Amino acid sequence: MPTPRVVLLTKANCHLCEEARAAVGRVTAALGLGWSEELVDNQPDLRERYAEEIPVVLVDGVQRDFWKIDEARLERVLQRAMAR
Repeated sequence: MPTPRVVLLTKANCHLCEEARAAVGRVTAALGLGWSEELVDNQPDLRERYAEEIPVVLVDGVQRDFWKIDEARLERVLQRAMAR
């Protein structure tokens, strides 16, 4: 079973980012997956690309959600990725 790579893009002083961390943490923990976080503050390319959408969830490099993370949708995306 493949393990999808889950990355949460965040920035400093972002209340939505805190909520997104909790949501991603709940979903990945329930599925037995890990995840990582990348701050865009010191990464000009990411900051420019996702400026108005932070926080952003990437699954295997593809943007899957932003702002308010939909846990049910993220779970479906991850289950599909694991079934490949």
